[in-house]
Amino acid sequence: MTDLPADIAQMSFEDALAELERIVRQLEEGKAKLDDAIRHYERGTLLKRHCELKLREAQAKIDRITVAADGTVGAEPARLD
Repeated sequence: MTDLPADIAQMSFEDALAELERIVRQLEEGKAKLDDAIRHYERGTLLKRHCELKLREAQAKIDRITVAADGTVGAEPARLD
């Protein structure tokens, strides 16, 4: 993975997303001190990047099975966007 901290790089998509959601809620409440809010924002940015990487990896693994007019079976990358 890219320059992600080891603790984030080892997280599952679901764990990273759950932590990201907690951080967003904390930031939306606006009760944190400025330094804490900045630290939370920076970690949230890293978690978001990790989630995006995990989704791209999953998309790359999913192929769409195709059947040509002559009956031959093949696969092409899925387009999920």
